[in-house]
Amino acid sequence: MSVPIRRRQLAAIALASVAVLATATACGDDSSDSGDSSGPVTLVVDVFGDQGFGYEELYKQYEADHPNVKIQERGKGLGLGDYNTRLTQQITAGSGAGDVVALEEGTIVQFYAQADKFVNLADHGANDLKGNFLPWKWEQGTTPDGKVLGLGTDVGSMALCYRSDLFKAAGLPTDREQVGALWPTWDQFIATGQKFAAADKKHKFVDSATNFYNVVLMQIAGQGTGYTYYDKSNKMVIDQNPDVQAAYQLTTKMIAAGLSNNLQSFSNEWNAGFKNGTFATIACPAWMTGVIKGQAGDAAAGKWDVAKAPGNGGNWGGSFLGVPKSSKHQKEAAELAKFLTSAQGQIGAFKAVGNLPSNPQALTDPAVADSTNDYFSKAPVGKIFAAGATDLKPVYLGPKNNAVRTAVENTLRAVEQGKSADEQWQAALKNGAAAGK
Repeated sequence: MSVPIRRRQLAAIALASVAVLATATACGDDSSDSGDSSGPVTLVVDVFGDQGFGYEELYKQYEADHPNVKIQERGKGLGLGDYNTRLTQQITAGSGAGDVVALEEGTIVQFYAQADKFVNLADHGANDLKGNFLPWKWEQGTTPDGKVLGLGTDVGSMALCYRSDLFKAAGLPTDREQVGALWPTWDQFIATGQKFAAADKKHKFVDSATNFYNVVLMQIAGQGTGYTYYDKSNKMVIDQNPDVQAAYQLTTKMIAAGLSNNLQSFSNEWNAGFKNGTFATIACPAWMTGVIKGQAGDAAAGKWDVAKAPGNGGNWGGSFLGVPKSSKHQKEAAELAKFLTSAQGQIGAFKAVGNLPSNPQALTDPAVADSTNDYFSKAPVGKIFAAGATDLKPVYLGPKNNAVRTAVENTLRAVEQGKSADEQWQAALKNGAAAGK
């Protein structure tokens, strides 16, 4: 999952969530929980994001099957940036982290250097599960020297979600196949947006420039260099990678056409944009369907639909579950992580919040492959998202990817506010490089 940064909140929300975490931190270090596996064990699972990871029913099932285990989840509602800052501090300090912790695709690389502070899940049979994950997903969760740092949860196979009612009012097709045919390329997506803007002066075509930029970058890089701001040797290459510049130029072209709603992703204003229906399309990895439903609410059911994204493929988001060595219940935590990332666990998360499995068996299971989503006008989300998941080309994200990404996003928001695109591109190169040091 990811978010994004996939699931950021405004400071007020983050601080409120941090306060909740602070009161629960002792649970991860609770000396009242015996290290004896025969006694009662409380396992703390740390996650992030508005919708969490969709594990609630899975927890109930696991507790029923393991009467000596109780599970406590923390972090739901906390944005990825704040979550990762706290987790980094906890891992460095060697205390305070949960027994099982979520590691997002854009941040797991930074923890390679602290692998000694995580349980090597290979010591708990993880290597026997290698075939249960897409090969590139397994590789992302494994350190260069072969330690299994995290087991994969979801992948962010790409589509476009759109408001069919707004398309109809603007005189555009509403059938998802016809809609997908409008935009074989991102340039044609922008051209479609201009037609929409000419017919509809009240709504914007796209939610935010930064969401647009990130999905375009991940797709172009997947088809091109295979990396973004860092090459695979962790050298900063923001000023040398043509994929970064191509994505930036497409985004500023979209902004210049007046298509962006100028909303910061996962802010209160962005959330309100869903509720008030202020924009017509959004870059839509599988996990985004859960975000849209959660923010737009029941009133928008049947107004949203899902179509093919422009271009070819692309992956944005996805996470892993790891076990810090600070856990007093490492064996039990590893078993829980294996259950939550099993085919059964990933299918359960897909049903709950739309997170697309990284498990090949789960991807082909009828519960996923044949699934439709009533909220999204009965869209065949299994077919749309799962069909291309096995062919996804991963993009390498360096150790300070999120810091660099934030610096670049800030310049795009400046362009949205009227600053020169050329000047802000130079600022993106300078500020991004500084953030990556």
